[in-house]
Amino acid sequence: MDSEQVISLGCHGPARLLAGVREYGRLDLWAQTKVYGEPEPIPLPELIELAQQVRLGGRGGAGFPFARKLEAVARSAQRRALPAVVVVNGTEGEPAAFKDKMLLSMVPHLVLDGALMAAWALRARELVITIADDGFAEESLLDALEERHGMPMRTRVVIVPHRFISGEAGALVRGINGEAHIPPGRKVRASDTGVDGLPTLVSNAETFAQLAVAAAVGPREYAAVGTAEEPGTVLLTVTGAARRPGVIETPTGTPLKEILRVCGAPTGQGVLTGGYHGTWITPEDAGQAEISRRGFEEVGGSLGAGILVPLPEDTCALGEVARVAYYLAAESAGQCGPCRLGMPELAGLLTGVLDGSASPDAVRARSSAMRGRGACSHPDGSSRFVLSALETFADDVTAHLYHRGCGRKVRGVLPVPDGTADGGAGRLSVDWSSCAGHGLCAHVLPELIRLDENGFPTIPDAAVPSWLEAQARRAVDMCPALALRLGGSSGHDSPRPDRPAPRRREITGG
Repeated sequence: MDSEQVISLGCHGPARLLAGVREYGRLDLWAQTKVYGEPEPIPLPELIELAQQVRLGGRGGAGFPFARKLEAVARSAQRRALPAVVVVNGTEGEPAAFKDKMLLSMVPHLVLDGALMAAWALRARELVITIADDGFAEESLLDALEERHGMPMRTRVVIVPHRFISGEAGALVRGINGEAHIPPGRKVRASDTGVDGLPTLVSNAETFAQLAVAAAVGPREYAAVGTAEEPGTVLLTVTGAARRPGVIETPTGTPLKEILRVCGAPTGQGVLTGGYHGTWITPEDAGQAEISRRGFEEVGGSLGAGILVPLPEDTCALGEVARVAYYLAAESAGQCGPCRLGMPELAGLLTGVLDGSASPDAVRARSSAMRGRGACSHPDGSSRFVLSALETFADDVTAHLYHRGCGRKVRGVLPVPDGTADGGAGRLSVDWSSCAGHGLCAHVLPELIRLDENGFPTIPDAAVPSWLEAQARRAVDMCPALALRLGGSSGHDSPRPDRPAPRRREITGG
């Protein structure tokens, strides 16, 4: 997400995670102690009980109970007689998210306090904090570590590529271990075999911050706001049609329409909930939904990583979704069939719905064939995003199929990086003054290029996935009119730099 889009930071209701930010701005160690007090180690059984009492679930997307994660790591460490490792996932590779970066920027000591509580309870050997290489929060985090004048255990900051899949637990562990920063391709529990092969607790920045708040105020005060089933507050990133986009903290149970009102966001054509692995809900459902996992699930939505993107009326809904579908295809690891072939084809079929050359049933069939067959959850989450769009924007689908389009341009409301910064091949483009409609490119690269009703290529506004780069260059080289370009202005002669390895900073030994 472009940081310039996030122009507001605030609370709707009592401030818990953001307590003191209005008075002090970024909380240094002195301000942190003044607002939250001095943290003390909590024995493992009591910390597990605290997490259970406040029903703390992971805030990175899946909502897995934090207490069960603690128990699993502790059991594995005891059974194997090995020390544990604690990992703070602050990568936030989702383009529409900004809440974890905000936490590390404004209240970094709150995140560190929660992570240290878990590390103390588990008697961990090491604390690892991972952030993306986009520059956000890095300076604040490093300053916070220096303000502490040493950590009680070895602490590392690992800076990883800013990619959608970077925050996946398996990919994160591999990156920390110096391997390729992609999911491992098979189910490996970090609690069993994580960093350096040790039992590892991986959770995102907000989860650790929530743990620190619960320890500071106690379970009764923590549960004084929110719902009985999901007590406390949540952080939300609100963008899209919002006139005041930003990050907002609010108690669970707050009506969604109230948050949209505060952010100056009409429901528009619908609201994306949970991000690019989440689901769309209709304006009518948005008017009934409450902010909580259960509240969103009741209307077909998803809290996920706390992302809300209301789509304005003046953009093509399907066009926006297709852009993201191509982005998600390019962001996958490309190590299994659903990622290498299924996701590019899914995006292509969605583009076919846009120009009337493919049916929604073909999109649904491709999604069904991908479901549950990926090496990680990326294909499933991406399919869910696309399928919910077909349902929510059914009128838009009809307009494209039978009325030659919806009459709206694609404004690029859903944020999508350009795909070139991480060493990718770049994008395809066509010199229309030279293109003669031979159609050869679509035969060489059917995963990305389709032909319209006049036989001319339709090119996705998205990065070329790395595993399709060779085919893309072949399509460029075989173009009879030399009209197809790749990457830079010269197309086929643009180099692909090697992707930099994750950077590591060891702060202190304890």
